[in-house]
Amino acid sequence: MKVLDANAGLLSNFEVMDLLRSRGATQDPLGSSGSATRSECQVFDYLVQSPAGTLTREIVREFLLKAEKFSLTKAERLQVLNLRPSTAVEVHMIIEDCEERMSSSTVDEFLEMVKSTLPPPPMKPQVEDEEENDGEMDAEEEVE
Repeated sequence: MKVLDANAGLLSNFEVMDLLRSRGATQDPLGSSGSATRSECQVFDYLVQSPAGTLTREIVREFLLKAEKFSLTKAERLQVLNLRPSTAVEVHMIIEDCEERMSSSTVDEFLEMVKSTLPPPPMKPQVEDEEENDGEMDAEEEVE
């Protein structure tokens, strides 16, 4: 791959995931049929399990149109897409000078727009109790 224009712009996690998919990356690095390396497959696997894993081009386009009314910078829109905030605290961490730029009702409206536009992140697999204890005995097992 050849870089045509270095630092041309920032990419969202969804765009990176889409690029890796086009290079043949899969969640199974051994099943990769394209020119994707093992590390690219690992990055792809991580991104599929992040909020980017549930996005589509149409959803991103719709979000960007709806986000225009909140006067966010490009970097802020990118962070919202990548992180999908669900609380006011997260919004305040992403948006610079949020207290000055948005009232609390505007933050609530923004969160509602994010919730209605961006799908929830993929569910994390449940870890079984045995794996969490990592071989440790429960109190009941010690008594027996």
